[in-house]
Amino acid sequence: MIYPTRRAALAVAAGAPLALIAGSVAAQLWVIGALWAAGLLFLMALDAMLGAARDRLTLDALPQLSAAVARPGEAVFTARFGGKAPGAVEAALAAGARLGLERERVIAEVRDGVAQITAPFTPKRRGMVQLEALWLRWRGPLGLVWKQKTFALDYNLAVTTDLQWVREEAVRLFARNALFGAKAQIEVGEGSEFHALRDFQPGMDRRAVDWKQSARHALLLAKEFRTERNHNVVMALDCGRAMSEPVDGAPRIDRAINGALLLAHACLRSGDRAGLFAFDAAPRLSTGAVGGPSAFGVLQQMAGRIDYSAEETNYTLGLSVLSAELQRRSLIVVFTDFTDQTAAQLMIESVGRLVRRHLIMFVVLRDEELEEMVGAEPKAAEDVSRAVFAASLLRERDLVISRLRRLGVHIVEARAERIGPAVINAYLDLKRRDLL
Repeated sequence: MIYPTRRAALAVAAGAPLALIAGSVAAQLWVIGALWAAGLLFLMALDAMLGAARDRLTLDALPQLSAAVARPGEAVFTARFGGKAPGAVEAALAAGARLGLERERVIAEVRDGVAQITAPFTPKRRGMVQLEALWLRWRGPLGLVWKQKTFALDYNLAVTTDLQWVREEAVRLFARNALFGAKAQIEVGEGSEFHALRDFQPGMDRRAVDWKQSARHALLLAKEFRTERNHNVVMALDCGRAMSEPVDGAPRIDRAINGALLLAHACLRSGDRAGLFAFDAAPRLSTGAVGGPSAFGVLQQMAGRIDYSAEETNYTLGLSVLSAELQRRSLIVVFTDFTDQTAAQLMIESVGRLVRRHLIMFVVLRDEELEEMVGAEPKAAEDVSRAVFAASLLRERDLVISRLRRLGVHIVEARAERIGPAVINAYLDLKRRDLL
């Protein structure tokens, strides 16, 4: 396709007043307007002939792309001109809205006949995205015409959970002398399973002193315990309508999946068994508690099957099915959000039955948008109404959290970017207190 540039359109428009002035001076000078237009058409045709040929432009095969929710990425295309080449090209990528393209058009410099076109994106949701077409256009040497060529792509890109974030957080959190303090993560001395007797040392817990054995050996001896293993830790993910809403640039359910996978990595690393359970109006996925070298890979694959939902969450059904599946005492980590008071009341009743047998932890994301509404300085009547409504929602949320705490539920409330470290710290604290 070849069409005029803005420069050509302005040049044509500039000829109209000149022709009008000339014609008002002398009628025979109206021909100047026609000559002006003919001259511009000639220059445009010459510009098109001198510019890079459309049929000699090729596009390299698209390399393997990867995309993850809320993680910036880029699609890189390589275009090659045979023969003459322009100084720069403009590109536009046609892709699904889920990909989250950051710019409609990209300008790339052409060097030695090759243009590297980079289209940055930040996906908003998981799923398949089709890259449909790539449009490239460039100006002729006179800047009067655009020459455009369209390449059909038909490329399907899978937007997945941000596993790179999980890996990076795991490396950072479990590095030696990292987040959990300077002491080594020893297996002896943290649990309740008796391991051996040893000489009492300054700084040891006095409650560990075995007074009978100390009297028998005339030496102060202390019991040494070994960390218990093989606990069941189940991450229950609410994937209902409220969890599909975004927070800090990504849906809540994707933030929850990241935190759940990071927690699963910590559980498997410490010798426990981990499992995933997802539910909305009905249970959608259940892996059971798994362990072993390949367990984390299995959990990653299963987490990719958790889809977005527009249905309301049925806590009674979901938690009842989960309770029936668990044959032994487990730590159940529920990733959810509270929006509806009726649903919250049903949830509290279900948790009350579940907490009698299992250890329950709730992980909720702080709603920074509501907090900003409450703290913002009102400038109009609408701002006051908005702040009052946001404050009422936060009060209801705090009320639900306080009722859960009274039931014996452990609460982790953190910002979206801190959900991983927060839930792991809470898990390690439960292990240190021997509550599992």
